[in-house]
Amino acid sequence: MTSCPRRRTFYSPFLDLERTGVEAASCCRSLGDGGIGGRGVARKAISLGKPILSITRVTKRFGGLVALSDLSLDVYEGEAVGLMGPNGAGKTTLISVVSGQYKPDRGRVAFEGRDIGGLPPHKVRRLGIARTYQIPQPFGHLTALQNTAVAAMYGRGLGKAVAMAEAERILDIVDLPGKRDVPAGNLEALTLKRLELARALASNPRLLLIDEVAAGLTEPEIPRFLDILKQVRSMGVTYIMIEHVLKVMLEAVERVMVIDGGSKIAEGTPHEVMQDEKVIRAYLG
Repeated sequence: MTSCPRRRTFYSPFLDLERTGVEAASCCRSLGDGGIGGRGVARKAISLGKPILSITRVTKRFGGLVALSDLSLDVYEGEAVGLMGPNGAGKTTLISVVSGQYKPDRGRVAFEGRDIGGLPPHKVRRLGIARTYQIPQPFGHLTALQNTAVAAMYGRGLGKAVAMAEAERILDIVDLPGKRDVPAGNLEALTLKRLELARALASNPRLLLIDEVAAGLTEPEIPRFLDILKQVRSMGVTYIMIEHVLKVMLEAVERVMVIDGGSKIAEGTPHEVMQDEKVIRAYLG
């Protein structure tokens, strides 16, 4: 692995590819043909009308810490957008503001033109926004099928029988049919990540916020995860994805916003941001 004497201690996706930041940019050249190896999530032609999600000059503070500073982002229906940045940059805080866990101190968050800043999470979910968590939070005593069905019942108001049938379908999508009757408390970490994605999909979202679901995947597991994301997009779901696994990010999104210190430092295609000097400095020091 190429070393950098000034490398900071947090995770760097550039080093994930065993290259320096500048060399990592060369891995993006095949994105137009589906990314590395041609297995990437298919790029869509996005019709730029009104954004489905509009984040305008949002600031979020925790005491004296400014977690987000004057940050703006528009996401259009059908897009797959990536959020990148060093650990502690503000990525999870941003999706927590969108999903209602945090109220912005300043700025506006609008979903389909409606201001949702300050709405509680259950109301945001009913509007069509779902999210996953870095640390899965299932009901440990319920099976994978039951956990997914509960999400369908409360997220969409489905009756039990319909919710169970929907849960079966979603577990197939995330490749968990063999674990349907296993209590969530007995599932291994990577399986719990897929269950977390299933529970989010069960609410039938129009916008899905994905927080590091691919973390911990081995090299052979990445293609299957990309196949799952293809199916998610085929369902008409727009998604914003936080991910440190660069090979996934390069193939799963068409646009990336990079955050450092709570501020946007770059935005563009994966190829563009990987060549941005500000991004290279943020990761490599």
